[in-house]
Amino acid sequence: MTGIVVVFDFDKTIIDLDSDNWAIDELGATDLFNRLLPTMPWNSLMDRMLKELHDQGKTIDDIEQVRTVIPRVVPAIKAAHALGCDLRIVSDANVFYIETILKHLGIHDCFTEINTNSGYVDEQEKLRILPHHDFHHGCTFNTCLPKMCKGLVIERIQASLAKVGKKRMIYLGDGAGDFCPSLKMKEQDFVMPRKVISV
Repeated sequence: MTGIVVVFDFDKTIIDLDSDNWAIDELGATDLFNRLLPTMPWNSLMDRMLKELHDQGKTIDDIEQVRTVIPRVVPAIKAAHALGCDLRIVSDANVFYIETILKHLGIHDCFTEINTNSGYVDEQEKLRILPHHDFHHGCTFNTCLPKMCKGLVIERIQASLAKVGKKRMIYLGDGAGDFCPSLKMKEQDFVMPRKVISV
């Protein structure tokens, strides 16, 4: 199993919901989010929403206390890790939410790499969200989001794996953003979609 790399999407794959929407809903900002959604790119919207929540007195601790239910996939992740699989995440969520949830679920240390949008706490103790790629990453698939092309991330991972002799990749995803990386798989690889989509 040490030659197998399992790459997971996060939202609606490891967890059963979208972490951005879950946090906004749980912190009581759904109405404002719905009003701003048609007017801004996703990362800009999330950054704005976190600023609004900060201005309403919500703290980093409040955000960290937002918890999701423990998904059914957690035992499988622990088992794959115990068998020696190299587990990684490629997600268009953000590193703050992903790391917070993985730690809560007790599986953070199972993953060797998390590729996602950046998130950091600024000098005012406000969570900021920035895109993984700039909006001109060059991918021509209309299923890739401006903030992140997962296919480009998969190509980088594949190049690093070739250097150490890892042979097989298994990719798990749920949506249109997972179409591009699925096309990067080699003959010996597997793609495991949560559901089939039409593109």
